[in-house]
Order: sequence, then C-alpha cells, then structure tokens
Amino acid sequence: MLFSSMVFLWCFLPVVILGNHILSIKCNRKNRLRYKNIFLLICSLFFYAWGGIYYLLIMIFSIGINFLGGFLVDPAKRKPGARKRNLVLVIALNLLVLIIFKYFNMIVAIIENIMETGAGGIVDAMLFMEGTGELDLPHIVLPIGISFFTFQSMSYVIDVYRGDAKLQKRIWDFALYVSFFPQLIAGPIVKYSDIEDQLTKRSEKFELIASGQKRFIYGLSKKVIIANTFGDIADKIWALEIDKLSSPMAWLGMIAYTIQIYYDFSGYSDMAIGIGRMLGFSFKENFNYPYTSLSVQDFWRRWHMSLSTWFKEYVYIPLGGSRRGLAKTCLNVFIVFLLTGIWHGANFTFIAWGVFYALLLIIERLFLGKLLAKNPVKPINWAYTMFAVMIAWVFFRSDNISQGFTFVTRLFAGSNNTYSVFSYLSMEVMVLFVMAVLFSGLLQRPLIKWFEKTKEKEGFMYADFAIQMILLFICILKLISGTYNAFIYFQF
Repeated sequence: MLFSSMVFLWCFLPVVILGNHILSIKCNRKNRLRYKNIFLLICSLFFYAWGGIYYLLIMIFSIGINFLGGFLVDPAKRKPGARKRNLVLVIALNLLVLIIFKYFNMIVAIIENIMETGAGGIVDAMLFMEGTGELDLPHIVLPIGISFFTFQSMSYVIDVYRGDAKLQKRIWDFALYVSFFPQLIAGPIVKYSDIEDQLTKRSEKFELIASGQKRFIYGLSKKVIIANTFGDIADKIWALEIDKLSSPMAWLGMIAYTIQIYYDFSGYSDMAIGIGRMLGFSFKENFNYPYTSLSVQDFWRRWHMSLSTWFKEYVYIPLGGSRRGLAKTCLNVFIVFLLTGIWHGANFTFIAWGVFYALLLIIERLFLGKLLAKNPVKPINWAYTMFAVMIAWVFFRSDNISQGFTFVTRLFAGSNNTYSVFSYLSMEVMVLFVMAVLFSGLLQRPLIKWFEKTKEKEGFMYADFAIQMILLFICILKLISGTYNAFIYFQF
C-alpha cells in the first residue's frame, strides 16, 4: 500500500488517525498508551499484510527471533561469554533471512553461470545478471522493506547487548517498533534507543499534529508532482535501446532519474516523519539537502542519514573507524560502502555503486578533500559532486553492469537515431525541472534563518496552510487522473 495511493489517503490513514484519537479520549490515563500501541500494531500488521500474508509471516518471524534475542543478550540475565555467543547467533539468523529472501536469486544466477561456463560465469553474472535456468529453481519474491525492518531489529539486539537500550519485555511494544507502518517500507531506519521512551510516554499536541500534516502534504507533493513526473520520463528512456541513445537523451534520462530518486525517497521520508508526528512519534531526519553538497563525503552526511548512521555505529566504528591510521581507515570505508551496496539489492550494479562511492571517498581522504576545502570557487566542488552522484545513479538504475557502462558511454558518444529529447520536454516538465532544482536546497538553505523568524507570524501561517491545501488538491487530481505512481525503495 503506497502512501500516495487513494486507498491509503482516503481509507487507511484517516481510520488510523481517527482511531488513535478516539482511544486518546475514551481510555483512562493508565491504559491509554497500551491500547493505542496495540491498535497501531494491528494497523501496521494490516498495512504490511496488504502486500501478502507471505510477507507478514516473515516479519513475524523476525519480530520473534529479535524479541527473544534481547533476553539472550541482556547484561542483567546472561554472562558475558554467553551474551556474545547469543549476539552472534541472533545477527547470523537475521542475515540468513536477508540472504534467503533477498539474495537467493542472485546466488542461483551465479551458480548457474559457473555450471555452464566455469569461472568465467561469474563475470557473465556480474555483467548481465541473468541465470541459465539450469537448476530450475523458482524465483523468490522479495519481501517489501525487509532490509529496513531487519536492520531496525538488529539495532535493538545490539543496543541491548551494549547496554545502550533497556530490555523490552512487552512483545506488542517491540512488535510495534519493528512494524510501525510510517517508516516500515522505506525508513528512516529508526534505532530502538531513539524511540524507546516514545513507546511508553508520548503526547499528541495540536501543534505536533499540524506540523505532521504539513510535513506529510509537502512530502506527498514531492512524490506525486515532481518524482512521478520525472520517474515516468526516466522509465521511458531506460526502456529504449540503450546502445542507440543520443547524448542528449542519455543526459535527460540520467538527470530525470537523479531528480526522481531524491524527490521520491525524501518525499516518502517526509510523509513517514509527518505521520509519525500526527501519532505522537518523533523520527530523526533522513535528508539534509544532499544535492547542495560540495564533496562526496558531504553528500553522504546528507543522503539517507539514518542508513549512514546505522553503518557508522554498527560497522565502521566497531571495525576501528578512523582511529588506526589512514590505511585501516580507507579499508574500513571500503568495507562499509561495499556492504552499503550489497544492502541495497541483489544485483552487481548495487555493488558497483557502493564500490564507486568507496573509491571516491578514499580519494577524498587521501588528497582530494583537502583540495576541495581550499578551492575558493565552490561551484566547481558542487559540479564535481553532482556529476559523480549522477554517474553513480546510472549504475543504481541500470538492470545490469553492462547496461550501466553502455549508458555512461552514450553520455559522451551518443548515436544518431530518431529518439527526440523534445518529445519529453513539455512546458509542465520544464517548470517542474526549475522547481526541482530550486527546492533541492538551493532556495531553502539560504532562507533558513529568515524562515525561523517568520514561521510563527500569523500571515505566514495562513499562507502556508493555503499552499498546503492547494498542493493537496493538485496531488489528488494527479492521482485520480494519472497512472504512474511507482516507488523506488519498495525493492529494498
């Protein structure tokens, strides 16, 4: 169930908000939060089961092993040696679930290619990501959001092991943390320690509800008005014969996807944060205008911040971080971004994407970062960063590595064909392109101080509310009349 679907907007979300509000009024103070948590848990499980009961069973299994895992690693209940062994066991079980349901098809393709052509089959699998069908094994359907709720579950067990979070003894509260529908499908990845107190102590003030509504509508607008428009263009260009694209067509496809993935994913995060606020929960930000970054390192401080934080706290720092010399630091960076690529999907394109960023970050640590910091012409830094980001998105979007390399070559050596760029550039697209560039942070960041001074003024609040209603009306019209409403991060 997409946040930008009519079923969610007109049926599911109103029922959840209304039901939560009724429980706030009708239940006594002692039992109010318990009943509300159970209600939100039921709604969240229904939300996830909308995609299939098969998915729900996997999630329930994940909830069970990690809830039990908390007891197995609790410092108050186990000796250090046993706790460590139990932690390794629980993490291994989580990773096994990921391997089976997310990477099984990829592993089968590699084995089939090796069986047919020997060691060279690995190269074939890397380049084309196609099996031979020799093993005749059925493809496993990827459970929606499995990477997100698996990482959240593991963070709970690790935090309990470290003593950074208290053991959760109520399974319905833990199940709500794992399955809570706003951030279930695509984040932000919420650490248990960040939401622990909110499960037992939270309020739903009018100001928080109004702020959540605003955040949701702006996020919905980013998704429906901007991301859907450029996603449709990107999909149509990638559906053409890639090796016959002209350079302008290749550039348009790359730019369209660059716009789509930011407004699609950040829009979803905005909606998740907004719904959370309306229900009394506070989630941390997931984006901070990443397309205004002046280095790749800066980009990763601003893009998908919850994932970056997760890898930093649970992988990079335990590996030694930057405390053991430059060579070890570079190795740790490489490992983290290799794992980041693997986390994103069962395709060598994601691994190439992760390795590409790892190499750029290592180069910046070695010498380029210092040059960028000293460079007085900051637009050059921005151009370098955005070019690197867009090239990386090409491989992220491509079906296989071979297609990715072909697409990149078309950027600089396009062929002559009948595909016309102008058939995609309507007046609406041009206007939305300007808006997409401006609202990627180029307009907001310089006005942050002005906004903080002005946002409480009555005239500004009325104007802001009017804009929200206009945007919501436009979104509803587009959803009623349109057909393109895909969401990129559903596959992760």
